[in-house]
Amino acid sequence: MEKVIIIGTGCAGLTAAVYAARANVEPLVIEGKQPGGQLTTTSEVENFPGFPEGIDGYTLMDSMRKQAQRFGARFESDTIEDADFSGPVKKLITKNKTYEAKTVIIATGAAPRFLSIPGEQEFFGGKGVSTCAVCDGAFYRDQEVVVIGGGDSACEEAIFLTHFCKKVTLIHRRDQLRASPIMAKRALAHEKITPLWDSIPEAFVGDEKDGITAVQVKNVKTNEVSEVPCKAAFIAIGHNPNTAPFAKQLKLDENKYIIPENGSMVKTAFPGVYVAGDCADHLYRQAITAAGMGCQAALESIRWLEEQEG
Repeated sequence: MEKVIIIGTGCAGLTAAVYAARANVEPLVIEGKQPGGQLTTTSEVENFPGFPEGIDGYTLMDSMRKQAQRFGARFESDTIEDADFSGPVKKLITKNKTYEAKTVIIATGAAPRFLSIPGEQEFFGGKGVSTCAVCDGAFYRDQEVVVIGGGDSACEEAIFLTHFCKKVTLIHRRDQLRASPIMAKRALAHEKITPLWDSIPEAFVGDEKDGITAVQVKNVKTNEVSEVPCKAAFIAIGHNPNTAPFAKQLKLDENKYIIPENGSMVKTAFPGVYVAGDCADHLYRQAITAAGMGCQAALESIRWLEEQEG
């Protein structure tokens, strides 16, 4: 039986692994279908402290993994399908194996929702299509960009982009935003934000050299197809937290994010089970906040082990 099992190898999971390994508990880290998490798809990270010139996302995650390994963290590739936290021994169930641990840190992250239209995957990650304005907005200073979506996240992305971009077109399938009234009012009142109502994106247009140059859209009422010129398109239609294996055990909100309990950012209702990163954070969703939660979860798990061992 393991002392600590960490599920996930994004910023939250790897930070937890560094702290747990340095405490000599030899954590086992289970990496799923995307080792390194979402950050591995980001060409350059400019807002992670300590890298004044920025750093490639894959390189950052690889360095964090090596740091955890240096202190004794072990890694295994597997996918958790179910869990049982009801007893003192925590059980994590995969297709062919059941892992057992005294404590568990869930850091499975969240995956952005995509549109599944032509050009989306070709231009994603440094070529104009992004799911994070905070991560990539500064690359498009004085450029025209679009944001796709109509909720609070889309409005927040659009407003953030006005700090860098000269024009932000907010593309939404309806004739009014579904964001909260205060966020919608703030976005629509901004001189740099122009809404494009009743429109859905059909394709991202561009080439390998220059990235995207426009978004092809269709008006849902007239069926008219047109192009919106832009240097970048930010998809803001929500995220899907990777929490399905824990849905029967842990408290989730309406969007399937794990809800921390007991007055903590990382504790769950089950003693010895902790959460960290984007699977529990639908507000910030940043590498540095995920790392902070990973640190907290690791420290809590170490404290829990010490208490149990007397």
